[in-house]
Amino acid sequence: MPLYIVRQDITKMAVDAIVNAANSSLMGGGGVDGAIHRAAGPQLLQECIGLRGCDTGEAKITKGYNLPCKHVIHTVGPKWRGGDCGEEALLRSCYRQSLQLAEKHGCGTVAFPLISAGVYGYPKGEALHVAVDSIAKHLADSDMTVYLTIFDAIEPALLAGDAEGLAEYIGSFPDAAPKAAGQVIFPRKKPMISHFSGGVSRDDAEMPFEAVCAAPAQDYACAAPSIPDIDRQLEQMDESFSRMLLRLIDRSGMTDAQCYRKANIDRRLFSKIRSDENYRPSKATVLAFAVALELSLEETKAMLQSAGFALSHSSRFDIIVEYFIKKGSYNICDINEALFVYDQTLLGSL
Repeated sequence: MPLYIVRQDITKMAVDAIVNAANSSLMGGGGVDGAIHRAAGPQLLQECIGLRGCDTGEAKITKGYNLPCKHVIHTVGPKWRGGDCGEEALLRSCYRQSLQLAEKHGCGTVAFPLISAGVYGYPKGEALHVAVDSIAKHLADSDMTVYLTIFDAIEPALLAGDAEGLAEYIGSFPDAAPKAAGQVIFPRKKPMISHFSGGVSRDDAEMPFEAVCAAPAQDYACAAPSIPDIDRQLEQMDESFSRMLLRLIDRSGMTDAQCYRKANIDRRLFSKIRSDENYRPSKATVLAFAVALELSLEETKAMLQSAGFALSHSSRFDIIVEYFIKKGSYNICDINEALFVYDQTLLGSL
């Protein structure tokens, strides 16, 4: 873990191996296949000639030559024939065999294109779901890092699963904007009284952290508390995010590794959180753990609060994650597919 879904040219990925969506001859072609051959240079074609082709659903490996990667893994995806001709099984085999071949050659980082979703006609939404699900199953027992590179946009209506229900839920909050997932929100339950003006300086709406920082100082001035008051408040501080996370992992019965992999979190990041009681995570990281631990919406809000965040119905990112939690749908792959299609930060990717 983790799996990153990115908009990037796969020929520019500096990883141990990139995967080529090849044709069965391995002699180059159009789309991703042609782009990889052009970037690698003629030596790639010469090595491919010696491989004598590749069957659909299988994979073979070559050197990377002029590419910024060590290896190219060539796999042949299925052509879409309506979905009843074993296409999904063959497509899953492409991802599985490519990842197995990468591990066999000691590759710790791998980048995939969206296999079969181009001229082979596999519906993009379904191809995305198969890719994410297949890769995630492999990563459940591996610390490999995988990138899924997607250049073209995918329409929300093409999402696998309840695309219509999600779109309707997002539409019920017309003020939702693609606010950055990491934005800190301070909920105001009561009007704030300005010490200098004697009046109400802000209403009870949630206020972005950036707005708080940019506002005139006098709007937020208040009488300075005495030193004993500060000491007393520090003694009554709520449970930190790190402590809460470790307690909830123990409650779940999962091991640390099971939890951070399920959350799409890198092992090194989890080690930082475990070793630092005052670690400040990103909002995407907090929600990734909430999903992995299958917390209720109220429990999720409590975990967010422990890290200084809150859910907001003016944030499309927040609305999408809330939708899945309210449904009791805790598959982080499904959530990340939706977040990617709606151009939002992915859970666990920071």
